[in-house]
Order: sequence, then structure tokens, then C-alpha cells
Amino acid sequence: MKTQELQLLYIFDAIMTERSVTRAADRLSMTQPAVSNAISRMRQIWNDPLFVRKGRNIEPTSYALSLWDQVGDHMYALTNAVSATQFDPATSKRKFRIAVTDVTVEMIWRQLIELLEDQAPGVDIHAVPYTPEGTYEDLREAHVDLAVGMLTQHDHSLRSTWLFEGGYVLAMRADHPLAGRQITMEEFLQARHLLVTMSGDAHGFVDSYLDQKGQSRRIAATVNHFSIVPQVLRDSNLIAAVPELISQDCGFVDGLWMGQLPFEVDPTSLYLIWHTRHDRDPGIVWLRNHVERLLRERWHDIMTNSPCGRSAVKAIA
Repeated sequence: MKTQELQLLYIFDAIMTERSVTRAADRLSMTQPAVSNAISRMRQIWNDPLFVRKGRNIEPTSYALSLWDQVGDHMYALTNAVSATQFDPATSKRKFRIAVTDVTVEMIWRQLIELLEDQAPGVDIHAVPYTPEGTYEDLREAHVDLAVGMLTQHDHSLRSTWLFEGGYVLAMRADHPLAGRQITMEEFLQARHLLVTMSGDAHGFVDSYLDQKGQSRRIAATVNHFSIVPQVLRDSNLIAAVPELISQDCGFVDGLWMGQLPFEVDPTSLYLIWHTRHDRDPGIVWLRNHVERLLRERWHDIMTNSPCGRSAVKAIA
């Protein structure tokens, strides 16, 4: 392969990763006109438009997608082979994107920022909204570097490490008509429910369980983050099944009654997830290790030292 074509492949890979000429230029430390000129040469050599504009971003053609599918992993492996020892936290200017829920942000983001300020002052960390289906695709297309969430898709392109697991508890306002006692399945099904859904689908883990039993509940309202849940519950007759982890937060449970669900559900495991192309990326390995450590430490601290611990939930259930 000619040197010119190899250089074009590097630029092509950056554009496909960023889906933006501007961001690709920043990634490559090139000017935007230089990247645009490279695109013109690619179009001539490969005889295809390659990219079409869509709003502020660009969309690849089917040829570009096919080409990237063939060369993307190889280009990444080649880059890693050349620069595998070049990540230095103290001097790096890299930007990392992690797909997370607001619960994860509240758990470790302050500690992670403190760590970066101390050890990697030039590194930027961006939180990207987590949705199960969308995040898997974002990992595959290199739109995010890491994700923290449930793992429902298993294939050769994704790697993961198990972090911890947690069950669920029932939450409602303290003076709710159903508060203060174990509710029945009939009462549970007849109640109006609040659901936290990252994807927008009004179907959660409880609904999957009820589907198996031939039953259903009424989802009266949905939200896309957990932080709003306490206020909504305090100001309404809605009830919600929430992760046990949240029930350890005194700020979350203030003014709420926390009890047990009227049925047993399997606990949910949380994973740190990345794409196989990042297995040997020294920067992402460094970040991955710290995110994993912080999450495990915070989980242990919350579940063992919180004054609003699991014994309190069981005591009022």
C-alpha cells in the first residue's frame, strides 16, 4: 500500500470514529481544511462520495461503512502497536467518553474528577447518556470508550468485567395508603407505577417478570433519570421499584417509605463494558482500572456504612 493511501486510511478512520470533520481534525491535530482536502482525495481514489452531510454531522455511505468494517480494527491495532507505551497520565491531553446513568455519576464522578486533577490534569472526561441498546452500538462504533450498565448482549466485539449486583425495593411516599406494611400482588398490580427508563420504553425488569406470569401493571409515568424519582413519589400516589443501591442514600429516601416487593426477582448485575479494540489501549486500560476501583469501593462503602442501610429497609418492610 502506498504511504499516501495509508495516511488517508488514518484520516478516514478518525472521521468514521468521530462522525465529524471538526472533531476528526482535533483528534488528528490537523486543520479542518486539511481533513476536507483528504476527503476529496479519498473520493477520487476510492470512487465513492464516502460521507454525506446530516445536520452538523456527517453520515457514511454504505461503501464507507463496508470499508471501515474491513479496516477499522486493523487500523486501531496498528495505532496501538505504534503508540502502546505513549500514554502518560501526567501529560496526556486525551478526551474519554463514558456511557453512564445518573446513579453512576453520583457514585463516582466527583472522585473521578479529583483523581484526574491530581494525576492527569490534561485529561477530559465526558459523561454520555446510557441506554442499553444505544450504548452497545456506540461502543461498537467508537462513539464512547467505556460504559457502565447491564450487559444484555454478548458477542465477540464487547468485553466486560463484573462490578457488583443488587436487588430492588419498593418505594412510595411515607403517608401513602399502601405504606407501612407488606403489600399484596393484587395491590401492586392495581397501583399506579413510576418507571425509570433510559430507552423510553415503558417496560422494565418488573414487567418482564409479570409477562412470564401473564400479568401486567399500569405504568402511569416514566422518567429518564433516577434523581427526580424521590420528588415525584413524595408529591403523588405513584409507587416505584428502585435499585437497592439507591435505598442506601438517605437523601433519596427522605420522606419515602421503602419496603419489599410482593414477589422475588433476580438481582441485577452491573458491568464495566468496552470494545475489544480497546483491550490494549494504555489510556483506556488506565481509566478502566480506576473506574472499576472507584465503583467497587463506593458500592462497598454505601452498602456497609450507610445509615440508611439494608437493615433499615427490611425493618420497615
